[in-house]
Amino acid sequence: MGNAEHELPAHGNTPEEIRAALETNKTIAVVGLSTNPAKDSYRVAAYIQSQGYRVIPVHPKADEILGEKAYPDLLSIPSEAGVGIVNLFRPPDQVMPHVDEAIQMGAKVVWMQEGIVNNGAAERAKAAGLTVVMNACILKEHMAL
Repeated sequence: MGNAEHELPAHGNTPEEIRAALETNKTIAVVGLSTNPAKDSYRVAAYIQSQGYRVIPVHPKADEILGEKAYPDLLSIPSEAGVGIVNLFRPPDQVMPHVDEAIQMGAKVVWMQEGIVNNGAAERAKAAGLTVVMNACILKEHMAL
């Protein structure tokens, strides 16, 4: 990486923060996980699942995705599932309610996928003590480690 390794990437998190988030949280709720294998959310979740993470789909109309029971919202996931990361595949103007649910459920990390930026939601999550990764693909970040 040369001289660039001291520069923060577009999402503003250090590689150490990304590594810590991914190494300490092995259960990931994916909000907006599509049932369509051609969609980015499905491909990303399938990759993460293949790497040993438990993926819990959050989709209001699906019963099961990637062999896991789907839930209509984050607060419907049983607390014993131990969700550490809430991975958001939602338009920026729709992430705030999911961030509020992530805080309420005791998640440790809110991860907004590449192209998703909501500074207000990020500030709310940080104020509640959560790590925030914004505008970053969890698949690309995992592969970079």
